[in-house]
Amino acid sequence: QVQVVESGGGLVQAGGSLRLSCITSEACPVTNWYRQAPGQQREWVAHIAHELDRSYAGFVKGRFTISRDNDKNTVYLQMNSLKPEDTAVYYCNCELQLVGYWGPGTQVTVSS
Repeated sequence: QVQVVESGGGLVQAGGSLRLSCITSEACPVTNWYRQAPGQQREWVAHIAHELDRSYAGFVKGRFTISRDNDKNTVYLQMNSLKPEDTAVYYCNCELQLVGYWGPGTQVTVSS
């Protein structure tokens, strides 16, 4: 069982920045960030397998950057130019041996 913990969420004004962290108990070959706004379905945000294999949902491209520190078993999501519509609980998913492990999520609230 892989333990996944997200952190770094909070309240920020529109145009501000936050950096989310996803710390796992084991190295994850593939990590994805998702988010879920109140009353909405969970949606995919970003993906990383290695530095040359990164992808983003269209609504965050150019504003968010995903990266990883393999020595720390940590994946980051740098979020810039935040908008009120980015308000959601952000979840990290670690894929290991065809199994996905979720963290409890971290709340991001962007005020207008």
